[in-house]
Amino acid sequence: MAAGRARVSRLLRLLQRAACRCPSHGHTYSQVPEQPNLGNTDYAFEMAISNIRYGEGVTKEIGMDLQNLGARRVCLMTDKNLSKLPPVNAVLNSLAKYGINFQMYDNVRVEPTDQSFLDAIQFAKKGEFDAYVAVGGGSVIDTCKAANLYAASPSSEFLDYVNAPIGKGKPVTVPLKPLIAVPTTSGTGSETTGVAIFDFKELKVKTGIASRAIKPTLGIIDPLHTLSMPERIVANSGFDVLCHALESYTALPYNQRCPCPSNPINRPAYQGSNPVSDVWALHALRIVAKYLKRAIRNPEDHEARANMHLASAFAGIGFGNAGVHLCHGMSYPISGLVKTYKPKDYNVDHSLVPHGLSVVLTSPAVFAFTAQIHPERHLEAAEILGADIRTARIKDAGLILADTLRKFLFDLNVDDGLAAIGYSKADIPALVKGTLPQERVTKLSPRPQTEEDLSALFEASMKLY
Repeated sequence: MAAGRARVSRLLRLLQRAACRCPSHGHTYSQVPEQPNLGNTDYAFEMAISNIRYGEGVTKEIGMDLQNLGARRVCLMTDKNLSKLPPVNAVLNSLAKYGINFQMYDNVRVEPTDQSFLDAIQFAKKGEFDAYVAVGGGSVIDTCKAANLYAASPSSEFLDYVNAPIGKGKPVTVPLKPLIAVPTTSGTGSETTGVAIFDFKELKVKTGIASRAIKPTLGIIDPLHTLSMPERIVANSGFDVLCHALESYTALPYNQRCPCPSNPINRPAYQGSNPVSDVWALHALRIVAKYLKRAIRNPEDHEARANMHLASAFAGIGFGNAGVHLCHGMSYPISGLVKTYKPKDYNVDHSLVPHGLSVVLTSPAVFAFTAQIHPERHLEAAEILGADIRTARIKDAGLILADTLRKFLFDLNVDDGLAAIGYSKADIPALVKGTLPQERVTKLSPRPQTEEDLSALFEASMKLY
């Protein structure tokens, strides 16, 4: 008996010595020494997107969603034009069917300003809402994100969360209310992202708020809502998708972006190109190449419009985590310094350069410039957009992509450069000055740029054809 106990005891000691010492399986844990990050570049990326629901007529489920959330006081945001159109009616019908108590705010400004954000924020603070529904394009959804944020953080100053260097760029640490976004355009991808963009009138530039915390809880992607979009709104929205995909795919890689955050809460929403964003960007680009022209030219082409609605969300997933760079950075002063330009199909009472148009007009010059870095990605993009690259030289990637984009834009009757929307060479210093504060995105360009480079890019964009 004693001998048996001795054998068992010895066997247990042997098992103990042989036991796995790794943190997952061992009973003790010794911290592994942290490896120094000598270059201070980031070493990780993360993906943050809203939940997405897609389907024709799926808007009818919103009332049930709000019921499921236990919402008792809902803010419905839209703009004056949309308030009379089928997408808002579909939402109103669902809210009524399920007995949802709501208040409507329809004073959203197309291409919002700091003041229009503040007006919506004031409405949200007074309403003490426990859920939000945004029905519209990026202007509406971005305005609703801002209203939700500042209503949840009533003691914050407006510039607290605005991107540096214009604002303080503080991280969002307060809990927000649920927000359901119902996009009615196929461009911004705002239903998937934690970004809200506005014109800061004092400086005459666009800036915004960027935080994963403000992304919608749910994006309702209902292709029926795209059928009422006029031709030029379809076009300009599609150009935004095009540039979201191109810029995120060609952005500085995430592991070359610096500084590396000391705390993950400080990792920016726009992190640089990464393997997951690349998949979504390329898929969106292929859809744009196949369907955008069809969606613009034929409002009855349901297949094309439905696919562009999805492409907007796909590109949003890509750029919402990878970021954009020079086309967007340069677009903000193009929109902010607008003089008298009023685009066709936009029912507005103020001068306006649509966001997608302001972005795409510089795209040929930008990609000719950035293609020195990762030219193979630029060449791949050109091929997706229809270029024959079988005999192309890699050193010509930028010129090939630029020419492909010019042809694409010419076929779609896009204004012939910045001069066609009211700018001249005399405006270039102001345009450059308005681009410099956009470092949140311009620093994601794969190729660094000087003020002289920016001047040359604006000059090259004055005329496209």
